[in-house]
Amino acid sequence: MIRKTVTSSRAPQAIGPYSPALQVGPWVFVSGQLGMTPEGELLEGVEAQTRQALENAKALLEAAGCDLSHVVRVTVYLANMDDFPVMNQVYESFFQSPYPARAAVEVARLPKDALVEIEMMALKST
Repeated sequence: MIRKTVTSSRAPQAIGPYSPALQVGPWVFVSGQLGMTPEGELLEGVEAQTRQALENAKALLEAAGCDLSHVVRVTVYLANMDDFPVMNQVYESFFQSPYPARAAVEVARLPKDALVEIEMMALKST
């Protein structure tokens, strides 16, 4: 099966040895996205970081030829679970029912000391 790296000028470049997103057949795997602008600036606050992380993921999905309606699974990593309600409110504005399956977990620390990181799996229409 062919593996294709997916990038977008509307999302930050990888900050390590990984692909921002990878397409394998009809599947698109979006690596964890931080609330960083395409220029690499980490925004302040969980609301702004969540919105930007989702915008970054959306840009990568679009570069792969799909959109948020194709997302089947999301994992949200939070530096503080107390931020869950704010993250969830922003998250809800990006998705429509039926919502993707999702997990949200608190972690000890995120890259660049971010407050939120979001990864996704999408299935392209065939």
